[in-house]
Amino acid sequence: MTYSYFTPEDFTDDYEMIAKTTKQFLKLDVKPQLEKGLSIENQDVRVLFEKAGDIGLLGIEVPEAYGGFELGKMVAGLVAEIMGAAGSFSVSFNIHVGVGTLPYVYFGTEAQKEKYLPKLTSGEWIGAYALTESNAGSDALNSKTTAVLNKEGTDWILNGEKQWITNAHLADCYVVFGKIAEGMTAFIVERTFEGVSVGPEEKKMGINGSSTATLILEDVKIPVENVLGEIGKGHHIALNILNMARLKLAFANIGTAKHALHLSVAYAKERKQFSKALIGFTMIQEKVANMAVRIFGAESAAYRTAGEMDEALQSVDSVEELVRIVADFMIDCAMNKVNSSEALDYIVDEAVQIHGGYGYMQEYEVENLYRDARINRIFEGTNEINRLAIAKGVLKKIEKGQLWSAKNEVDNRTHALTRHYGYLVKAKQLIGIVVKALAGPLGKSIEEEQEYLGLLASMNERLFIMESALLRTEKALIKNGESEEKRKMLMSDVICEEGYRSIQTAAISFVSSALPDEESRGLMLMEIQAISAPLYSNMFIKKREIVQGIIESARYNV
Repeated sequence: MTYSYFTPEDFTDDYEMIAKTTKQFLKLDVKPQLEKGLSIENQDVRVLFEKAGDIGLLGIEVPEAYGGFELGKMVAGLVAEIMGAAGSFSVSFNIHVGVGTLPYVYFGTEAQKEKYLPKLTSGEWIGAYALTESNAGSDALNSKTTAVLNKEGTDWILNGEKQWITNAHLADCYVVFGKIAEGMTAFIVERTFEGVSVGPEEKKMGINGSSTATLILEDVKIPVENVLGEIGKGHHIALNILNMARLKLAFANIGTAKHALHLSVAYAKERKQFSKALIGFTMIQEKVANMAVRIFGAESAAYRTAGEMDEALQSVDSVEELVRIVADFMIDCAMNKVNSSEALDYIVDEAVQIHGGYGYMQEYEVENLYRDARINRIFEGTNEINRLAIAKGVLKKIEKGQLWSAKNEVDNRTHALTRHYGYLVKAKQLIGIVVKALAGPLGKSIEEEQEYLGLLASMNERLFIMESALLRTEKALIKNGESEEKRKMLMSDVICEEGYRSIQTAAISFVSSALPDEESRGLMLMEIQAISAPLYSNMFIKKREIVQGIIESARYNV
């Protein structure tokens, strides 16, 4: 299927009004709470949820029949991005509107939707998602929580503990996964059910204004009507909701990254050393440009994916079709999650560096951003697990001969991007050589050779970002012309050239290690070296051009 790829520039005035409402909520309600120290104990978070419900932010993806707006992934992504600047509350918020609510939307019965969605949408109730256990983290489906049907056949008796549950102390209802004879099953558990208790708040490195605790289940009676989805098919809910959560997390990471960039530029314009503002030094400018380029790539990929998912989900009329479609986006969602979380880590690290010693002090916000950001490479499946999922998905495509059957085939429709496309085409050739290397002895055991899978995932992730940035830039050029879109062209140029270099290095590492005999290894390395990519350019000059508009506005802008 070919999609009419979506970009942030495609939002209409109606959607901009939603963005404005979200920004006002952030400024007038959330920020004052963050500044005084967001506290779970005094119900500050619940008050914010109620306000978010009042202004409609909790129902973006909820059908209108249950109090929502049913606006899809693009608008939900926009809201999640803006809320990325909301510190710890961003975590509580995104868990609630994502994994805490969407299981009911996609898998709930009519009765379950009518009972729970209006409360979750209004903010009267807060939702949570309970999958992780002490011995089932990355191996999340290896659950020790069990459920047994009582003799009367009226209730399931649930026992177990779920660890590191976001919103644990705030939630009124939880989506809990447990094993029965037929397999993993999802249950709706209300906080007031007898036998439900919550452990003490965890002492964490960051996101300290969000609730994280153990959910304890001791002989909890769950009415049979509270089974969510089909008995024995809870893994469909767990994995597909996690796919969507990875994309939502990517948007939140992008929002946090933009906030870190804004703080950094504002500080660098004000702070003087050697009688000169920090932003006047080209090494600082390079840092800011790199931050902006990473954001542009992540933003382009996330909105592209959200738009494609919205188009694909429009025609869904059964749970089976939903599961199939969301599974088709597994690679894309995982690549977005990995890329955005690692971009954010890079950006907050550079933000602290630009602030120098002050960045290490708690009175400066970047110190908190640095600690909060670290969890994102662990949330929603570690980046290592996501890379394995990406690589295994790519291997399946190779087996089916579908590796290059992209949802959007990039086609150079404007001469201004010839150089950019040159890197993209040559990067695909490099990955093609790696695929040839898989035909050797390594191909039979590659699923046990995780270092190779990691390289394969990273190469495809880089290619995805290159392609997404180019699709966005091409669309903008066709609409507005070169003179209006110079910064997008420069950013895409940097992404494509640096992306190609990264893929080339990974391909050399892959082939050098994958082929045991020297002759075949040498021939394939020569094939890599023979690829004629566009001539490398002066990245320093391009990055200085990129940063100028950002310095003037003190904000990320393209």
